[in-house]
Amino acid sequence: MTQVTLDLARNCLEGTIPAVIATCAADGTPNAAYVSQMQYVDAGHVALTFQFFNKTRENILANPQATALVIDPVTSASFRLSLLYLRTETEGPLFQAMKARLAGIASHTGMAGVFKLRGADIYAVPLVEQIKGDSRPRPPRARNLLHALRLAGERLGECADLGALFDQTLSLLAHEFRISHAMLLVADLPNQRLYTVASRGYAITGVGSEIAIGDGVIGVAAQYRVPIRINHMTLEYRYGSVSRDGTAGAAPLESAIPFPGLAEPHSQLAVPVTVGARLLGVLCVESPQDHAFSYDDEDALVALACLVGTTAAALQQSADAAPSVAGSSGASAPQGPVVEVRHYRGNHSVFVGSDYLIKGVAGAILWRLLQVQAESGRCDFSNRELRAMSDLGLPDLSDNLEARLVLLQRRLAERCRVIALEKTGRGQMRLVLLGRLRLTEVDD
Repeated sequence: MTQVTLDLARNCLEGTIPAVIATCAADGTPNAAYVSQMQYVDAGHVALTFQFFNKTRENILANPQATALVIDPVTSASFRLSLLYLRTETEGPLFQAMKARLAGIASHTGMAGVFKLRGADIYAVPLVEQIKGDSRPRPPRARNLLHALRLAGERLGECADLGALFDQTLSLLAHEFRISHAMLLVADLPNQRLYTVASRGYAITGVGSEIAIGDGVIGVAAQYRVPIRINHMTLEYRYGSVSRDGTAGAAPLESAIPFPGLAEPHSQLAVPVTVGARLLGVLCVESPQDHAFSYDDEDALVALACLVGTTAAALQQSADAAPSVAGSSGASAPQGPVVEVRHYRGNHSVFVGSDYLIKGVAGAILWRLLQVQAESGRCDFSNRELRAMSDLGLPDLSDNLEARLVLLQRRLAERCRVIALEKTGRGQMRLVLLGRLRLTEVDD
């Protein structure tokens, strides 16, 4: 045997070939069992699932030393891991990541509802040995992830605004990372929601569709600020529940926006977009194929999400610092039939005619812009001015106002023929009315 590092055996921990763990009882009786999941933690630790109080668990509590055999599913290389049990975690990021992955494995094998994670057992790995034997060379990578990240650093730094940043990120994923299906969601922390602002590779964009933080692969990644990767189809952790709560007092009106995901994703990877401890959103990629994303893909997309997060924060700061603009009026009054725009105070839902448009802070922003325009004829506004409007419900300066404006702009472009929002400069925008409006406020 040859002593190696745990990183060399990392691909063995994908779960394609179950690991075998050998333990010993207090009286010296050995026991061997299959392990449904072994999770790479860092260069010196792994985690095993605790699902049942079985013989393996009994032995570990009596004697914390164990040995595991793992096999690389691609090369057939075998490794022996010496393990030392340290502790069991029953909550937190690692536990939730393993719970999501276990749900994927269970769904894929027809064991959904049988496998239930009770804890994540943390083991130190003091020794890793490669077992001598025939093995195949690893095939060349289809993607040069390091080069892709280099290009991402260059191109994202050239983006002048958040809209361009979102589109460039998805373009990089398609052309450099060779990932065809991807979406970006921004966080609305006060309401514990995530809103889709951009997508690629789907029949619909899904701009404005939402998921609760903590729900599904995307929501769990947001809640615990950790990447979640599942390489088997799972119903429990696919997307979670898309919002269908409607507007109180307006039951006949549908306020759900279809989500842009694949009908049957067999692989998903959701990565939080953060700046320090602050959550900005989630980057999610998926594939119709099993085992589409590896540990290396996960590491690369985590690095990409960091680039997106720091760039987004810088662009937001720049937009907020831009000076206010003089409020100008439109050149001519809009023509055509009158279209009713309704605003529901409860959740700031906005309907144009009978069609749902937007809600939340983005809805509140749109309604205020429409009110100011109706009262004074003004059509030019700035981020700084919006920040000063206390009744909009903007959380604080850490809130990504620019992302909400991108969401509003894109939703208007997709779903509304009589209202548009145009960027006129950094931190500046223009409200464009293409028809006559009647504004109606509804108490609910």
